[in-house]
Amino acid sequence: MDEHAEGVHSNELDIKLKPGLSAHKREDVMADIRKVLAPLPASVGIGGPLAHRIDHMLSGVTSPVAVKVFAEDQDGARVAAEALRTRMSAIEGLVDVRVEKIVRVPQLDVQIDYQRAATYGASATQIMEALDMLSGGKVVSNVIDGTRRYDVVIRLDDNARTTQGLAATLIETPKGPVPLSTLAPVVESDGPNQIARENGKRRIVVQANLAPGANLGAITAAINEATAATPLPEGGFYRLEGQFEAQAAATATIGGLSLVSFALIFALLYTRYRSATLAWIVMGGIPMALVGSVAALWIANLPISVATLVGFVTLTGIAARNGILKISHYLNLALQEGESFGEALIVRGTLERLTPVLMTALATGLGLIPLILGAGEPGKEILQPVAVTIFGGLISATLLDAVVTPILFALFGRPSLDRLIADRDAGQAQEAF
Repeated sequence: MDEHAEGVHSNELDIKLKPGLSAHKREDVMADIRKVLAPLPASVGIGGPLAHRIDHMLSGVTSPVAVKVFAEDQDGARVAAEALRTRMSAIEGLVDVRVEKIVRVPQLDVQIDYQRAATYGASATQIMEALDMLSGGKVVSNVIDGTRRYDVVIRLDDNARTTQGLAATLIETPKGPVPLSTLAPVVESDGPNQIARENGKRRIVVQANLAPGANLGAITAAINEATAATPLPEGGFYRLEGQFEAQAAATATIGGLSLVSFALIFALLYTRYRSATLAWIVMGGIPMALVGSVAALWIANLPISVATLVGFVTLTGIAARNGILKISHYLNLALQEGESFGEALIVRGTLERLTPVLMTALATGLGLIPLILGAGEPGKEILQPVAVTIFGGLISATLLDAVVTPILFALFGRPSLDRLIADRDAGQAQEAF
């Protein structure tokens, strides 16, 4: 059975919100719904259809946070899942914490006595096939009436479909028919209404939704502490999935690509300036941009996420561009216009490149403002953290770069500039930087 199908114990209500509601208003509505449903003796989960589908693709459940409890001991796994749910309910940032609904239902256990069955010459397969036919029915023929076709099914009479009737059912064996209870006692018991498996292992899911503004990193650490403190049956283990797993994979990918981009930027700068010192001075603007990004995220109360990491990577190019404008102009003033190294060259180069840097930063910042202010609008949930990250980095990079880059060039740039001047005087062709 597909996991999208739910049993009769599950109900889903679709509620259409009024158009134009802001994100904060929607959060208030969801909080009110939770408050109204709290007295019910039921597990409640609130979310959107699209979010449910995305979460289901990530972890197989319709919640952004899923802790899967794997154990062959179903009752022990259930106890562990309930204990974990209690601990997770106390974690700040988690709402709608619930355990996958599994209830015990009446069952009939038919346990074959293999030695006695062998005495009558009956195999377990024969007994099970006969039991399946008598209890569930088996199509043995068809009746054709004109254009109509009817199946002929053999099965026990409804009056005999009881525990006693099934036990007294005669099973054909090489030594003649014998009651089923002689070969396999029929016992009334109970068991779980469903057993979910993943990769061949039994599992129960503890799932939860994220509260608005929740810090997924902090929540993940708290869940790991909760799982470590919750004992499991022998051979059992926990696995945390959902948005955390996707974010961890995306973070690792972005981190690797960031290192590659930094290396490529450095290689290009070194090829251009033929100086590792000048390349490092240009790349010194990257930390200055990150200062503003972190401050902007703190002011906006936004956590570090995949979207903000994308913004950080974008900032590396913007911060490097500001440094390139200044360093290249310093070199052009010295090599093309004969300015000597010193305070006059650095001040002139900085002032002449201040206007282009400010105009570029202003144009970029103005373009980001609609994304920053439209946090609650559909489609801007991911773009808003990116915009906040870049906007904060723009401010700090523009302001600090106007002071720090000239100082770094004044302290460490002279040997590289003297070498370029020496190459020019030796007759090597020099192009404008």
